[in-house]
Amino acid sequence: MMRTNLIFSGIQPTGTLHIGNYFGAVRNWVDLQETHPCVISIVDYHAITIEIPAETLRQASRNMALDLLACGIDPEKTILFAQSGVPAHTELAWILGCVTSYGDLSRMTQFKDKSENRDFVSAGLFTYPVLQAADILLYRAVGVPVGEDQIQHLELSRRVARRFNSRYGEFFPEPQPLVGEAARIMSLADPERKMSKSAGETHYIGVMEAESSIRKKVRSAVTDTGLTPGAEMSPGVSNLFQILGITGCTDTAKELRTQFEEGTLMYSTLKNAVLDALMDTLRPIQKRRAELESSGDVEKILARGAQRAQEIASETMRSVRRMVGFLGAN
Repeated sequence: MMRTNLIFSGIQPTGTLHIGNYFGAVRNWVDLQETHPCVISIVDYHAITIEIPAETLRQASRNMALDLLACGIDPEKTILFAQSGVPAHTELAWILGCVTSYGDLSRMTQFKDKSENRDFVSAGLFTYPVLQAADILLYRAVGVPVGEDQIQHLELSRRVARRFNSRYGEFFPEPQPLVGEAARIMSLADPERKMSKSAGETHYIGVMEAESSIRKKVRSAVTDTGLTPGAEMSPGVSNLFQILGITGCTDTAKELRTQFEEGTLMYSTLKNAVLDALMDTLRPIQKRRAELESSGDVEKILARGAQRAQEIASETMRSVRRMVGFLGAN
């Protein structure tokens, strides 16, 4: 039975969950699970499009699950699982690959960006968007929370759904992008670029990062050389106000913004306010993660999530196999 308002999200397990991920995506997922059935996949199939040691991948997937649970993903409300726990993702990806044009894949900008200056470019990196479409369509999701950089991939998923429906009959809904008003947090070290793990340690603040390290990064954040009443806010200062605002410290932000406009704001005061606001948000998350890790329950949670995801996936694949014409499909 189709779940008419199901939301799907996927997240790579590799790297560190940073505050840009949290405020830009994960916090939104926590809110969505209160109003929609949600499926969140830790996409470890996607992770192997680049070379990664097996044990590193296993630990990264486990860590990402712990991080998401600590941030507020409730496994009673949201189906949380590792992608590889439901092999139907790859079966559907092959079928959808047969209704996806080479031209569409060759125009994907992320492939061009990720393959540039690499000695070895895997076919998996090229067909990555087909697997991404399968991730979404397998659950017949009607909505996908996305950032602006993912809209092209979601549009491909919509085209793939249309082509499948045109060839085999109406079945897959065309997933709609859920583009929220989430803040775009920039690097503290280079406020002209988006916060990113790939840029290096100084360019992001990890959700689980030690307070001493966060303090150092915030206090060394790029601002500008001085204040002039009425002057335009520099990118670095604007970014600090952005962080202050999304942590909910609106009164403090308003007071400091007035000081900025008057030319009396001390940037050390702004940075201390940002640090206090960040730690008020992150300390409970970090405490919860430590409790989850010590409980040893994360593997059970992922196994249960995979079982629930498999129930939906099996239902979808029974219909897909029959529609495509595979022997034994019923």
